[in-house]
Amino acid sequence: MKTAIITGASGMIGGLVLQECLNSDYIGKVISITRRPIGIKHDKLKEIIHHDFNNYSSIAAHFENIDIAYFCIGVYTGAVSRDEFRTITVDYTKAFAEMFKNKSPNATFCFLSGAGADQKEKSRMMFAKDKGVAENFLINLQFSQLYIFRPAYIYPVTPRKEPNFSYKLSRKLYPLLKRIMPDGVIPSTTLAKAIFLTGLKGHKSMIIENKAIRRIVIPNDSQNFINK
Repeated sequence: MKTAIITGASGMIGGLVLQECLNSDYIGKVISITRRPIGIKHDKLKEIIHHDFNNYSSIAAHFENIDIAYFCIGVYTGAVSRDEFRTITVDYTKAFAEMFKNKSPNATFCFLSGAGADQKEKSRMMFAKDKGVAENFLINLQFSQLYIFRPAYIYPVTPRKEPNFSYKLSRKLYPLLKRIMPDGVIPSTTLAKAIFLTGLKGHKSMIIENKAIRRIVIPNDSQNFINK
């Protein structure tokens, strides 16, 4: 069985990926790095409370002998300042990825990015530029297996307080959007399952756009996976 490490388990997608890991017979241990307890007790789960996401040196031993990393930390545009958004999106990614590559160099790294990420790093949109910077950094680290997920609008299957008006509107319009542009939306549970399965089985592409993410969870669609 495999050992997985996850960040962002207190968030919507990270929490669902964690549940996939805990429910899987192929995962024997899950290390969750979080700032506060997430309230889950499970024999497989080892929860590490850590506050400095720019420095993991004090918990470096927990990065050793890992098979899969699920990096699901993120923040909504407008929820924090410009500088803090870049810190969370870029600097947190760099710190975690460097430690992970150093301690488990042959492992798989799964990164939750977003549609429109700009690897040219020239976009005027904060989200697109910073996600592109983070993606480029991960690619340059040359992981044995790196998978970058670029979902479009993520529909929260479990109702929540939406972070802004745009998300409130998108939630109301979701039934229509799903019919007229199915490849432009994705349910949260589908995204989480796709991330989990790719970490476990691999995928033919490193960068996985929304349309391809949705197809990962289609039964028997095995041509998307590689043998690991």
